[in-house]
Amino acid sequence: MTKLTRRRVLLTGTAAAALSACGPSPQSSPAPNAAPNASPETETAPMTPKPKTKFVDGVALAAMIASGETSATAEISAAIARADAVNDKLNAIATKTFDTAIENANALPSGPFQGVPTFMKDLVDWKGAQTLWGSRAFRGNIAAEDSPLSAAWRKTGVASLGKSTSPEMGLISSTEPLVTGPTRNPWDTSRIPGGSSGGAAALVAARVVPFAHASDGGGSIRIPASTCGLFGLKPSASRLAGRAGPTPPVDISINHAVTLTVRDSEALFRIAEGGGGYDPLETISPLSRKLKIGFAPTSPIDSAIAPETTAELERTAELCRTLGHEVIDYVPDMDGAQFQDQFLMYWAGGAAQFAADASRYSGKPIGPDILEPWTLGLAEMFRTRASEMPDVIAGLIRFQAQYASWFDDIDVLLTPVTGSPAVPIGEQAPDGDFDKVMESVTRFAAFTAPMNVAGAASMSVPLGLSPSGLPIGSMFSAKKGDDGLLFALAYQLEEARPWIDAIPAVHA
Repeated sequence: MTKLTRRRVLLTGTAAAALSACGPSPQSSPAPNAAPNASPETETAPMTPKPKTKFVDGVALAAMIASGETSATAEISAAIARADAVNDKLNAIATKTFDTAIENANALPSGPFQGVPTFMKDLVDWKGAQTLWGSRAFRGNIAAEDSPLSAAWRKTGVASLGKSTSPEMGLISSTEPLVTGPTRNPWDTSRIPGGSSGGAAALVAARVVPFAHASDGGGSIRIPASTCGLFGLKPSASRLAGRAGPTPPVDISINHAVTLTVRDSEALFRIAEGGGGYDPLETISPLSRKLKIGFAPTSPIDSAIAPETTAELERTAELCRTLGHEVIDYVPDMDGAQFQDQFLMYWAGGAAQFAADASRYSGKPIGPDILEPWTLGLAEMFRTRASEMPDVIAGLIRFQAQYASWFDDIDVLLTPVTGSPAVPIGEQAPDGDFDKVMESVTRFAAFTAPMNVAGAASMSVPLGLSPSGLPIGSMFSAKKGDDGLLFALAYQLEEARPWIDAIPAVHA
């Protein structure tokens, strides 16, 4: 069959129809990273905060391995032990490749993350490992080669311990695929970790690995980063390695990572640069100018926002003012209901293409034996309105210019990531009532898709918790290509309100 990729399924298929966190091993000594109550006198290097903490991020762990302070074998073994300690509670691993990781520990490529353990999301191919796409239809699907993003990461010397869980084809904002069962949030195991990079976020938040591969086609990096208390930046469209095949008409999906520190995210970003005609990311310096930040706390579809989410966003806005930025009330110029309808139709086209691919691979007809009710419902939505797709695509393309115009007046847009903290397991289950699940998904994930359609840089920053102790991220978005500006702001926020020592209930 034609090589399956999420971008092809979600995008090219639609058009055709009309990528510290962990504790060191016992042999290792802690390396510096950010303390929640660091004093103003804490010594820091520009853009790479070094707070006192018992955790090390990927950059620090790689340096320890390179210096001989610890070894790749020791750190891989320690990460496997951490995974075994928490996965029964989280169910965040779709496929384990522990034995292969140990066997290859002394033969990893010499790169900036040599020996650092990680997980790849179950929506990208890692040569020799199973890619389920979160679906029963693809059991036994062993990757013959790496995806472009996986190839870029492999060259860094990372040790993949396996595949993190994803919903079927990443089509929903929870991670409860029927093929592996629900993945749970380490902050509260009765709650979702978000999706579609839910397994990745759960493993990093639980301190199993310092970072993990993630991807974002409609919020799938930022949503789980928010619900699990991590940093998650969605790069500008096509900026990082990851494309296989022609550019789709609306390029919404991109690979990157979920991380505990900003510097890990930046390092992984630089490693995977190489697409879209962008210049390499410039050296990031501390912010030397005041930003004009548009504060938009309300939902674009006029849905209710949880009071704790609103309160946390207001605290973030006040933090930005304290840091010297100008924060103004802002209402983005968009027809939220129309945008949502067009985006969902584009998304549904991807589900229809995935259904066809799953049928071809499995040799079984499209139906509930191989596909989840949520996927089938989206595919049917597309089938009944397929004739509208040219207008849908044209409308989304027009929105790109509309989004760009927002930044004629502001530098950065501040919004919620989700409409509430993590919702209960089952509320967005893929085998639930389609209309009820759709209502929850559209209310919960109302904020992230515009940046995917615009191809814009956007990030979730873990700046607070709800009164009940659930993480709430704040989303900062910029125009396409302003990834460096967001990194600079993220470093400033991380130094002002460090988050690395905020530990969930389930952790290794």
